Parts: sequence; structure tokens; C-alpha cells
Amino acid sequence: MRCRSAGGGGQRGAGGRRALVPGPYQVPVDVSRLEVEGGIEQLFQPARNVVLPVVLQRLLLQLLQLLSGPTAAAAAVFPHETAPTSAYSSPARSLGDTGITPLSPSHIVNDTDPNVSEQQTFLVVVAIDFGTTSSGYAYSFTKEPECIHVMRRWEGGDPGVSNQKTPTTILLTPERKFHSFGYAARDFYHDLDPNEAKQWLYLEKFKMKLHTTGDLTMDTDLTAANGKKLKALEIFSYALQYFKEQALKELSDQAGSDFENSDVRWVITVPAIWKQPAKQFMRQAAYQAGLASPENSEQLIIALEPEAASIYCRKLRLHQMIELSSKTVVNGYSGSDTVGAGFAQAKEHIRRNRQSRTFLVENVIGEIWSELEEGDKYVVVDSGGGTVDLTVHQIRLPEGHLKELYKATGGPYGSLGVDYEFEKLLCKIFGEDFIEQFKIKRPAAWVDLMIAFESRKRAAAPDRTNPLNITLPFSFIDYYKKFRGHSVEHALRKSNVDFVKWSSQGMLRMSPDAMNALFKPTIDSIIEHLRDLFQKPEVSTVKFLFLVGGFAEAPLLQQAVQAAFGDKCRIIIPQDVGLTILKGAVLFGLDPAVIKVRRSPLTYGVGVLNRYVEGKHPPEKLLVKDGTRWCTDVFDKFISADQSVALGELVKRSYTPAKPSQLVIVINIYSSEHDNVSFITDPGVKKCGTLRLDLTGTSSTAVPARREIQTLMQFGDTEIKATAVDIATSKSVKVGIDFLNY
Repeated sequence: MRCRSAGGGGQRGAGGRRALVPGPYQVPVDVSRLEVEGGIEQLFQPARNVVLPVVLQRLLLQLLQLLSGPTAAAAAVFPHETAPTSAYSSPARSLGDTGITPLSPSHIVNDTDPNVSEQQTFLVVVAIDFGTTSSGYAYSFTKEPECIHVMRRWEGGDPGVSNQKTPTTILLTPERKFHSFGYAARDFYHDLDPNEAKQWLYLEKFKMKLHTTGDLTMDTDLTAANGKKLKALEIFSYALQYFKEQALKELSDQAGSDFENSDVRWVITVPAIWKQPAKQFMRQAAYQAGLASPENSEQLIIALEPEAASIYCRKLRLHQMIELSSKTVVNGYSGSDTVGAGFAQAKEHIRRNRQSRTFLVENVIGEIWSELEEGDKYVVVDSGGGTVDLTVHQIRLPEGHLKELYKATGGPYGSLGVDYEFEKLLCKIFGEDFIEQFKIKRPAAWVDLMIAFESRKRAAAPDRTNPLNITLPFSFIDYYKKFRGHSVEHALRKSNVDFVKWSSQGMLRMSPDAMNALFKPTIDSIIEHLRDLFQKPEVSTVKFLFLVGGFAEAPLLQQAVQAAFGDKCRIIIPQDVGLTILKGAVLFGLDPAVIKVRRSPLTYGVGVLNRYVEGKHPPEKLLVKDGTRWCTDVFDKFISADQSVALGELVKRSYTPAKPSQLVIVINIYSSEHDNVSFITDPGVKKCGTLRLDLTGTSSTAVPARREIQTLMQFGDTEIKATAVDIATSKSVKVGIDFLNY
């Protein structure tokens, strides 16, 4: 595999390398530019064919220094000439000090960075599934990797809802101090006096903000139920700190002595379709919460939710799954039975065994996995509260490692979509103006109403015939009468919504068809996205479809997936499906190398100067330098979007300062969601990293005339790292790609 340059470059030698004229005294004459301290854009030029002996260059420099001083000498060797004036604004127009020039072309090596492989050992792995609607943690001791322990039972809970996880809700005092999380936060907020509740800061389902915010930064705000703004980073760090304290307390109780944070490797799950800024945001929040630090970044792993689910599904035994498309009885469920009945039977089995929080994960490949052969493909559909992630993996035997075949796709098609449809229905009946005012004036009562709807939402099924009753809080009925001057019952009669009736017990009575209609837009979006995915060549001949995530419990979604794709592949739902990602995240923390090949979500590269070609390059990109016509701002790719990259794969490049006295070297990194990027000024290209190597104070006696600066970018992990090393002194600088601060 070899990275391509957007603008061509020098002559190529054997094996695709740029050719250099042999001989110890000959090097490419290269013109380049580097940002040193003033916001000036850095550009590199690939190696050229024209060469001069080093001896002649040094003699010329010494002669000019005698005549005019060192500054004039440097300017004479690398004079700056202005390009034709243009209204077009280019980062390359302001030229600074001479930069660095390539010593070697880019190339990819298969070995991993030795510094990366030296990983700290931990006593326990704790995974946090930070969900949109519910969250939880699980852990496993590294000496007992076959045992996954799910967190203690939470206080509170809703009828008919598993409380192995807790709602993703957080409550802050009027003074903006952390008060409580989960059921405790929700119940305390519910019990507050309505006027007092307006002063407290209550947030729920706030994780989606990271997906929907296009320009996410460290200063992005969240809005509490009372309309007040808070910093998102503060809220996320409060939530993660809560899980940290809960987990360490449980571990300490179990160990009989205080458990140190340094003994824990943390894993936080995020949707695969999240953009890079959102993933980085979660890491920054974890640092602020004290889970890890930038100096010890290896202590924290960001896991992609469908990858975690895929890792767990490898271990599934026949009694731990439901196969919707099965014609034979699996786990007491026949494919001829209704989907709802089969899943209800499995959930009852789970409830009977709920007292045990320890899941045994056998150190073998499950029966389903044993049917897979080398090269077999499968799809993981992670349907959660906020998003749906679709990933395609391929099995690699004999170890059972995974290869990502197609980059993660999906969208905001989680179960929250059903809640939004219910809210739209309420707006249609009672008026959008009233609903907005009610949420602000009676925020706790609005939370109660949505809790009541959640319970009824879980009872929706394809074969249901009796209506579903949703209790309206008394404050809703009372506030509506004050707001409109007539009753809720009157509003229902006037709304022309035939499938919702008023019950004298103070409830909305919805027909099964009405409830099913609330699911339809979200489920249709999931099915449409899956159909598009199955059209891709990489997804042909898929053997299994694993349906995971909290929303996968919905019989309506199960039926829709089975009807649309049951004839294409076998559809599998793990038991206790809402905990699949959590348990898989623990396994991932125990063995992060299990995913061997991923697809790069973005195109990465640097800006370079290439020879200007009339008719090929835009006139506004023309820059005349030292009598040579250059095309500026060319995007030189390190790696392309959707390109396969192996775990730990490195792209290495070597550079040398064009001016020997230069001691501050800055390399800027760019990214784009698109593959066909030509210039760093193209729409969607963003600066996402800076490597600043300060060589001041280093001895110049042992430094060769052509000082080598090696640059490495490591791909294939869930996050990308870059390193610059001065070969002569071994001085180095590392950086993570930064999408939040540029």
C-alpha cells in the first residue's frame, strides 16, 4: 500500500520511491516553507530532480556570508519573489523563514511503533457505556478475563424496564454543583416543588449534542430543562467522574482495600459514525474527570460501539442468542413464532437469572462463529437511543481477528426518534406553543410524561390488539386549562386525531396502530440505510446480521429487519441485547488488538508546493520562487478516506531543514471527509494537528549538514497519533490529532 501525492512530484525510482542522484555529496535541491511563529502556513515540496553538490552550496554560502552576512546569504540561495496579485486569499501568500525539505518519499511500514507497543499493565478493565438514553459500566480483572461483572443494581427503576443500566440524566444544584446522576437525579428532580425545580439544572439525553453539533468545540453549550446554558465539557466530565467513583468504590469493596485509579484501564464507548471532534471531546472530558491524563493517554481507550458488539458476538453460544430467521428451535424459540413472543420468552429467561451480575465468557469461539470461514462477512446493526451504527466486518482465521470492510455508516435513527414523533403528536393535539411553554414552566412534569410514554413505547408490538394508555400528569391537565381556557378532553375532540382518545382516568388512550405509526419514520430510515449498505460490493454475500443495542429490543424493529433482510442473511439478536456493547467493550479493553484492519474515516495529508503546470493548476495558485513557478496549497495525501489500514500501521516521512540554522520545525496536518482533495483550501479541508519540534539547546557539533527529521503518523486505531523525531539527537515530540482547537 502506498500513499499518493495529489500533485505528482519528483522522478520515481524502483519500488515507487522518488529517485535521488547517488553519491555522498549530492542531495535534491528543494524549496519549501515552514511556519515558525507567526500563523504562516507551512508548505512542503516533494523531492525534485535538479541536484547540486553540497560542497558547492556551502562554498556559495560562505562567499555570500563574507560579502553580506548570513541573512543575505540565505536570501540569495532562497530568494522570495512575489506572485501575480490576485483577490484570491491563499495561506501560501505570506512567506516566512525557509522550512524543511523531504529527504525520502512517504512509505508505509507494517511494523508498529515500538513506543506504542510498550503498554502499561493494569489489574482491571472498566468499560463505560455512555448511552444517549441509558448508561452503565462493567469490569473484568485481567487475571480472570472470562468473567465480566456488570455494575451493581441502581436504586430506582421503572416498571418493566431492566435496571442493569441507569438513565443518562444529571442534576446540578442552583449553584451549578454536581448533585446526582441517573435514577437518583430523575427521582430527586421529580420530587421538587415546581417553582423550586425551575432553579435546578436537569439534563437528559444530552449525548446527542456531540453528534448534531457541526462546529463542536471545548466551549460548546448544553441547555438544561429550565432553559439555562452549561458547558458541555463540564457536564460530560461530571457524568464520567460519577462512573469513576462508583466503579472504584465497588472494586474497593470487592477487594477489601482501596483500589487505585492507576490500576484501572478505562474504556469509553462512542458511536462509530461520530465525527472525530466528538470522539476527541469524550477523551478530553475523561481527562477532566480524572480517568486518565494526556501524559498517560494509554490508560484510556475510546471504543467504537459496533466494534465492541462485534467482539462480544464472537463469543455467543446457542443459548445466548435468538435467531429471527431460524426455522429450527433456538433457545426455545422457533422462527415460525411471532418475533415479539420469541423475544419476550428470552427476556423472561434473563429476568429469572437477573440475580447474577457476572457473565461467563468462555475462552472459545462460539457455535455461530465456528460456522464462519475465512473471508466470511457479517453486518453489525447497533441501534441505540440516539444513533444507529452500521459496520461490516470480515473474519480472519485462525485467531478470529476482525477486519473492517466498509467504513461505519448510519445516522440519528435511534429510539429518540420515536420520542420526537410523540412530541409532534402532542403538538398537533395541544399546540406547539403550549408544549414549549409547558416544558419550560413545568420541566419536572414533562419528564414524568416522557417516562410514562417510555414504558408504553416498550409495550408496542406488531401483533398487539389492545390500546396503550399513557398517563398525563395532573399539572399537564391543570396548566393546559389555564393556558387555553378549556379542557384536555376538548382539545382531543377538536384535534381530528382519531386514533388517540381521552380516558376518564386521566390518560391518553392510543390505538396500537397509532403507536406503531410513531415508530415508522425511524424504522423506515434504518431499513433504507441498510438497503443502501447491502448494495455496496463489499457487503455482498453477508452471512449474518447481528442486531444489537437498546432499540434492538423493540419487536417492531426486529420484525422490519427480518422482513426486509431475512432472505439475504441470518439475523441474530444476542440475549440481554442492551448489555452487548458494554460486555464487548470490556473484552476490547482486555485485547485492543483484536480489530486488525480498519477503514480510515478521513483523508489526511499536508500542504506541499508542486511545479506549476499551465492549464492544469488554477492561476491564483501560481507562486514564483527563485525563478521557478510553483503551485501552492497542494494537498499531499498521507492516507485516503475509506482506505484500509492495519492496526499500528505507520506512514513515515523524512525531512531536513532547508536552512541549517533553523531550530524550530512545525509540521501542520490537514484532514477532509472527501477523497478527491486537491488543495488545502478546498471546502471541508481542516487543519487538525501541529507537530512543533524545538531543537534549541541541542549540540550542533554532532549534527550532520542534512539534519534528518522523521515524521510518523500511526493509523489503524480508533484514534490517530503523530510523532516527529530529530534523528541526530533522538529528540522527539508526539501529538494526537486535534479537531477541537483549530
